[in-house]
Amino acid sequence: MPASHPDAPDALDENASGLAALADPVRRSLYRFVVGAQEPVSREQAAEGVAVPAHTAKFHLDRLVDEGLLDVLFRRLTGRSGPGAGRPAKLYRRAEREFSLSLPQRNYDLLSEILARAVDEAVAEDAPMAEVASRVARDQGRSFGADAAGKVPDDGCLERLAVSLRPHGYEPRIEDERMVLENCPFDKVARDHTELVCGLNLDFVDGVADGLGCDDLRVTLEPSPGRCCVSARRES
Repeated sequence: MPASHPDAPDALDENASGLAALADPVRRSLYRFVVGAQEPVSREQAAEGVAVPAHTAKFHLDRLVDEGLLDVLFRRLTGRSGPGAGRPAKLYRRAEREFSLSLPQRNYDLLSEILARAVDEAVAEDAPMAEVASRVARDQGRSFGADAAGKVPDDGCLERLAVSLRPHGYEPRIEDERMVLENCPFDKVARDHTELVCGLNLDFVDGVADGLGCDDLRVTLEPSPGRCCVSARRES
């Protein structure tokens, strides 16, 4: 059975196109010029800054906007307003969207969010950090699972869990009623803090299954070299 669905969101799909836009040397130079400026810049300023014609700068700047790397705003450069002030200039600035691409996929932001929330709650409750981190990881997984529940195909719980985990970097594969995860999205941290990270992985994946309403799955720790320590099986 397939472990993913062709329409499932994927960080690789979402980020590769935008980052590929910077492969062009002119476009890359324009991007560096814009993000290095203290204020938003016009196409004429950008063109002069990298020594290309204005029409070339416009083409590449707009491509960077289309890919989510730059934002556009309109402002009168003269500072005047009202009749005779002229049309606002189209200006470019760095977009707030963040891009991150690694192969294999890592998701250290998710781990950081879980641990940051756990620290806050443990301090507020004067509770043991490990217990709170476990709860937070499960809650986070349950929230993601509930959000995915109406979006993934109804192909059976093991398949639904696999599709829901794929955007987070787990690389699920299903064989003989068992799902294994070929990639640990927290790999570097897991190597140094194996017990902690494997426990949080277990809590998160089990939470996703719970959020999906998949009560017929058993999520367990089954460490194996070269893959995530968590797996899931259909209950007999």
